[in-house]
Amino acid sequence: MHTNIKTYHAKLPAPDRKICERLYAEIDQALPAAESKVWHGHPVWFINGNPIVGYDKLKDAVRLMFWSGADFEEEALQPGTGKFKDASIRYTDVAQINATHLQRWLTKAQHIQWDYKNIVKRKGKLDRLM
Repeated sequence: MHTNIKTYHAKLPAPDRKICERLYAEIDQALPAAESKVWHGHPVWFINGNPIVGYDKLKDAVRLMFWSGADFEEEALQPGTGKFKDASIRYTDVAQINATHLQRWLTKAQHIQWDYKNIVKRKGKLDRLM
């Protein structure tokens, strides 16, 4: 585990830390070739420099976010504001994490990607990568 991610987890209250540690283990296993780091203050996984999945502590939950998740066609994932293609799910207890669903979403995250890496260069326009 990346040192910065360990530090991120260590600062969390125990229930949230358990959620994040479980998410980390599942994501890291499913995306072994992805780069993981703390980006904009929370853990994020990248494939070829493109953000794919990450999680962060909100006031009332831990949010798991997929940058291209709006195109996964998964009811449990709630789309973001509509400006981008993100979707997320919130957890308040580690028991809420469904490993089967999570693995399916992580597989989709590898195959359904929008180019967030070059969004600034393209002046906010997203292009589909896969």
